[in-house]
Formats: sequence, C-alpha cells, structure tokens
Amino acid sequence: MGNEHRLLTLLICLVLGGGLTAAVLGATRAAGPRAGAHSAHPPPGDQVDIRDVPRGAEVAPAAGPDASAGSVSVDCGRGEEGHYNEDNLVVSPGLRAGAHHTHAYVGNLSTDAMSDDASLDAAATSCRGGDRSTYYWPVLRRLDRPGARPHEGSAGHGNTGEILPETSVSVEFRGNPVSKVVPMPRFLRAMTGDAVAYTAGSDADVRARWGCSGFPDRSTTRYPRCPEGDRVTRTLVFPSCWNGLDTASPGQRSHLRFPAANGVCPQGTFPVPELRVSLGYEVPPGVPVALDSFPEQRHSPKTDHAMFVNVMTEAQMSRVVDCLNQGRACRT
Repeated sequence: MGNEHRLLTLLICLVLGGGLTAAVLGATRAAGPRAGAHSAHPPPGDQVDIRDVPRGAEVAPAAGPDASAGSVSVDCGRGEEGHYNEDNLVVSPGLRAGAHHTHAYVGNLSTDAMSDDASLDAAATSCRGGDRSTYYWPVLRRLDRPGARPHEGSAGHGNTGEILPETSVSVEFRGNPVSKVVPMPRFLRAMTGDAVAYTAGSDADVRARWGCSGFPDRSTTRYPRCPEGDRVTRTLVFPSCWNGLDTASPGQRSHLRFPAANGVCPQGTFPVPELRVSLGYEVPPGVPVALDSFPEQRHSPKTDHAMFVNVMTEAQMSRVVDCLNQGRACRT
C-alpha cells in the first residue's frame, strides 16, 4: 500500500505540474514573442514637431576682457571607416560589450574596451591633422528597416533597425568667456550626458540637445520631426572645468565639471578647452528613429551621451590653447 500511495501522489503532482506548465506557456505565447521585452520604438511622447518647439537660441555669456574667445575645428571625417562597437572605454574599460548598445566613432581607429594609453597613442586616426583622440556616441537607427550589416544586430537588448550614418560630424573646441584656458592633460577621459536619464528621476545630467538644421534657434530633449530637406541634429557639449589633478574619476563626473551659466568654473577647477560634438542625419519625413540605449531606458532621447579621450600630443594641445586664448578661428 505504501508504494501504491507514493505512486498515486507522484501521478497527481505530474498532472498538476503539467497543467501549471501549460498555463504558463499559454500565457507567454498569448503575450507574444519576447514577452516583457521593451519595444524598439520610443514612446510617442518622446517626439515633437520642431515647429512646436519655442524659439530660444542659446545665448553665450558676453566675453570679458580675459576671455578665450577663439575656436578650433578638428576635421575627423564622418565615420566613413565604419568604426562601431558595443564597448565603452571611458565608462567600462576592459569589458567587452559593456555598453549593451552600439557606439559610433571618429578619430582614433583602434578604440575598443581593451584600449589603453599606449595602444591609443600608436593607432591610426581619421582626423586629418593627426589628432589621435577618440570621440564616440550611441548610434541613431531608423526603425522602418531591419539592420543587416555588422553591428546592427550585435548589440541586442532591443536595439534594432538600420544604423543611420552621420551626414555631418563637427568636432569643435571653444574657449571660456571669462578666462584663458589651460591645456587638457594627455589621456584625459570625459563624458557628457546621462545614459540612464529615463530612470534617473532627474534631468540634472541631461546635456544633449536635438534639433533640425533649418531651425537653429530651436532645440529640444525630444526626437524632433523635421520638415523635408532638414537634417536631424544632435549637439553634445562636454564639461570644461578640470580639477588640475586627475585624468579620470569614478563615474567620470568629478574630475571634469561644467561651468556656471556665466562661464565661471567651480572653485578648485580650471577652464580647459570646451569640446562640442555636433551630428547631422538625413531622416525622411515620417520615418521613426531611435537612439541606442540600455533596455530599461526605452530609447529615450534624454539618454543621449558621448565620450572623449584626449590623445593629442602636447604640441597639438598647445596649438589649440593658443588659438583659443588669442581669439582666433582655427582648423586642423
């Protein structure tokens, strides 16, 4: 009787277990494939017609008598070399695919998670003047076409679609409106923006501004819908007040800080050249786009960010500083 009782109990468990499994599988199938996965499409509220964005062009502080009012444009191309990967040397060095989304690069052609100062210094570059610095940001994708090329499917985590190539890339250094700038140290790491802004509960670190090429006096933190013929633009400005000690810091926030609205650097920091990266894209009207992001960030445009490692030689950086401090407009 003991064995018969145990067999009966086992049979009942199997029946109940099978029913529970079937119920779970049925619920999963009813929810569709990859139930619980985030959509590749940003929420509708993350988009805005640029004509509905109020005018409000950025007003630079008036230059004082000690200002460094120059500018330096660095020609690094438009990423024609197809340098992409899912790494982030600045935030997660040594970790392959640590970004969980795809970055596009200009400048240093070797940059990946395993790069170090020596490998960056020895690499080739896309910059015409020989600047080996690395400049990179998350790719922008069009969602009406599947991605079939390398790096269009390797990121995973809901980052899908055809990568939009940049039709324009501007790398520019500017001075400070109230002070001369000092050279950046070689191999300085820098970042701007907040890759987790969607869940951060604060926009304090949101820096990127989106716009349309025909409306330079309007910018937004949402995806802009541009008129036909206009380019979608992204502008990312980096912090430019250095603590004078470190080339990196935990979270990459404390060794480089942003100046106040009037251009004055926080106490204990020194103004260095301000890096601005401006990107342009040809997006046909009505085509949905999405920024690569962490899955929980829902491709929010507020999560736009960029990274930079200064690999200029001391002589190259000195020329940048001299141009800015002398108030000239230079190109390299």
